[in-house]
Amino acid sequence: MVPVLPLDGILVVSCEQAVAAPFATRQLAELGARVVKVERPGEGDFARGYDETVNGLSSHFVWLNRSKESLALDLKADAERGPDGVMRRLLARADVFVQNFAPGAAERLGLGADTLRARHPGLVTCSISGYGPSGPYRDAKAYDLLIQSEAGLVSVTGSADEPAKSGIPAADIGAGMYAFSGILAALYDRTRTGVGTHLEISLFDALVEWMGFPLHYTAGGGVPPRRAGTSHAAIAPYGTYRAGDGTEVVLGIQNEREWVAFCGRVLLRPELAADPRFDTGARRVADRRALDVEIGDVLAGLTGERLTARLADARIAYGRRREVAEVLEHPQLAARGRWTSVDSPAGPVRALLPPITLPDRPPRMGPIPGVGEHTDAILRWLDE
Repeated sequence: MVPVLPLDGILVVSCEQAVAAPFATRQLAELGARVVKVERPGEGDFARGYDETVNGLSSHFVWLNRSKESLALDLKADAERGPDGVMRRLLARADVFVQNFAPGAAERLGLGADTLRARHPGLVTCSISGYGPSGPYRDAKAYDLLIQSEAGLVSVTGSADEPAKSGIPAADIGAGMYAFSGILAALYDRTRTGVGTHLEISLFDALVEWMGFPLHYTAGGGVPPRRAGTSHAAIAPYGTYRAGDGTEVVLGIQNEREWVAFCGRVLLRPELAADPRFDTGARRVADRRALDVEIGDVLAGLTGERLTARLADARIAYGRRREVAEVLEHPQLAARGRWTSVDSPAGPVRALLPPITLPDRPPRMGPIPGVGEHTDAILRWLDE
């Protein structure tokens, strides 16, 4: 008997492209929901064309769109069909509708939240936008880099000399996860009330929320946290340190107990813990350069193996600074069997299992669809 997943029986219809909305609906699909991805006939979701690095497929699309069904549909022409339109009939059966159209486009297509929920009171609708449904930035272009810049993430990321964007689409991912959690909450609420609701998620709001530490730091102290590479504006020692053989180890000393243990059992310099330059967290941050010199002098005489052994013995938090290629072969992923494969139009591709783990109920890890691959089957189903 196939285990029942939490969202089995839930139908999600999504007019989605790029990252944020597809990321949200992939989470729903892996928990058992049936996700119908509505795409433009021909080219489909434009993220399909970002690159060709995964057996000729886009790395973004492979990451975001497994376990979904693709319906190729001209939405403008379909809207003109009125009650006979595919979307009208599909949404009559749906539990959730997600869209990340440009502002105003859903309303022009007859897919606005007010229209849909008047027709289907139990429907949960979710709109994902760049800046929200109102305000002076409502109609602004909202690519991930632009949101990272407007939300201040770029200003606190990078080195002291140069800001940098996050290496992953942080605004898109943040919005996608808030859409996912918001939809789950709305579905739960519907079990009590029988009524759906509308969710408004914006990339800007999601990323500003994630900027909580630097925003509070700046509001409270009058100056923003400084960019410090892998270091931390308010904690030291914290960041990447190099052993004598070149091994890079990332440290994070969180409290005075750890600082004393680090000095005594890792550096073998217990007197350093009481040095008046470094005997509080604030003083270590203020004199970080001198602190790093003291630490660096000791680590230069250690191999990476010896350093990590001392850190483990002293129960000091540490990690390896790994390149992306190293993460593919990470021993923790291998030991826990976190890699699997999914089918695609280009054959099987490697895939990570999702972070949500349900004992004895494996997630759905269905194929990555081709454009319109399921159109005929969905139309037949609607005619039943």
